[in-house]
Amino acid sequence: MGPQWDPIPLTDPLVVENPSTAITNAPPLKSYPVEVERVTVQLDGTTVQAKISVPVGAPEPMPGVVFVHGAGTGSSETAFSDQTAAMAAAGIVTMVPDKRLDTYSARHRDYVAMAADYERSVQVLRKHAGVDPTRVGVYAESEGAWIAPVMAAKDKNLGFVVLASAPVVPPREQAAFAADNYLRNTNVPHGVFRAIPRAVGMALPGGGFEYADFDVTPWQRQMTQPILMVYGTGDASMPIVQGAEQLLRDTAIAGDGDVTIRYYAGANHGMKIDDVMPTSFLDDLSGWVLGLPATAGAVPHIAGDQPTQEFLAAPVPEPSWLRNGDVVIATVLVAGVLLVLPLVLVPTARVVEAVRRRRGGADVVVHRFPRGVAVRMVLCALGALLTVAALVWYLVSIAKLALDYAHNDWVVKGGWVLVRLLGIAAVAAGVLLLQREREALAAAGRSAQGVLRAVAFWSVVVGSSVLLVVLAYWGVFQLGI
Repeated sequence: MGPQWDPIPLTDPLVVENPSTAITNAPPLKSYPVEVERVTVQLDGTTVQAKISVPVGAPEPMPGVVFVHGAGTGSSETAFSDQTAAMAAAGIVTMVPDKRLDTYSARHRDYVAMAADYERSVQVLRKHAGVDPTRVGVYAESEGAWIAPVMAAKDKNLGFVVLASAPVVPPREQAAFAADNYLRNTNVPHGVFRAIPRAVGMALPGGGFEYADFDVTPWQRQMTQPILMVYGTGDASMPIVQGAEQLLRDTAIAGDGDVTIRYYAGANHGMKIDDVMPTSFLDDLSGWVLGLPATAGAVPHIAGDQPTQEFLAAPVPEPSWLRNGDVVIATVLVAGVLLVLPLVLVPTARVVEAVRRRRGGADVVVHRFPRGVAVRMVLCALGALLTVAALVWYLVSIAKLALDYAHNDWVVKGGWVLVRLLGIAAVAAGVLLLQREREALAAAGRSAQGVLRAVAFWSVVVGSSVLLVVLAYWGVFQLGI
């Protein structure tokens, strides 16, 4: 009913030319006192506040850099504090605008429109006293690396582009790649991986999320500015080899050979090691910007720690049946309603029978479930519901472990066994329920349940069957543990 997960191994490793990340032709760094200013940036339909950090006493005109937020940052007061402190002290004017949130949500993100918003900050910084407008560039992190290439393609006067922890591939491919890496790190059973294409490949519930398939490639193929791309080799969420290779191919099409790539040993997605940003990274960043244009084409182009990437980030297979998330959610909800419907139908049947007895006397037929059917109905419904609840708990638990890079075999292995045992128990309860009903029909020759109880019985059978099929779709009944 759904696609399997069989990622393609990456067989073309990137060759690092030098283990040192030092930037060739970078000038010696100096240290200046820094003053902080706050300005208002007028956007289309709203305004945002921005923090500008200015070196005091640095030779003018100075280069400037506008920071483009990733998904996890948004406030100019707290975002990029390490980078702005180091770069401003070195003689670079930095500007961090607040992220615009009125047009940004989990369901809706327009990266082209966001690029236009950040371009307003670039214009403000170009006019700032002491800044060289021809040397203003952008620093984009994570999700921001889908925005910065749009800015660079549209504004050829942009001085440079820094891409930190750049996804490069479309968001849906990056999400599947990250999920695969996180789950492998957590040592989950093989059967759990089938959930990746079925969850990431479907149309997500509630609509929106069109940005999940945004392709930055056409914009990267128009970039002609000097580019510094940086990754931490401890970042499991990004295709750190494939991303660099893709950028090199795309910029070559644009005729731009000025791409500098650096890998920092053990640094994570936020370019930190044990919550500390390496001094080497901050020095390289400042030196590269201050040394432009001499640092743009300097060799080695690719240096630092040797990156590794086991599998390619690739297009995610779409489910053929349950490709619509709204249908998946509606199916589970309808099945759940069917399972609780007997809680209404059975008491209603008793009230109706009581009324009939009062009106018709002792001759009124009293309907009952055959012996053992009611208990097995309860067990069947509870088994299906508990298995769904256990599966949800399990997926949430391993997701938390994966994001924390943690291991817990009791949860990862034991939890999966528990889910599967509950699923088997639910199937067994359903089989026993149908068997008992069949025996009762064979003995009596007809159903003695009455209409309302018969509806209650079949609502349990149908609701449980639907949930069991959904559970099978997500891998609960696969062979092998």
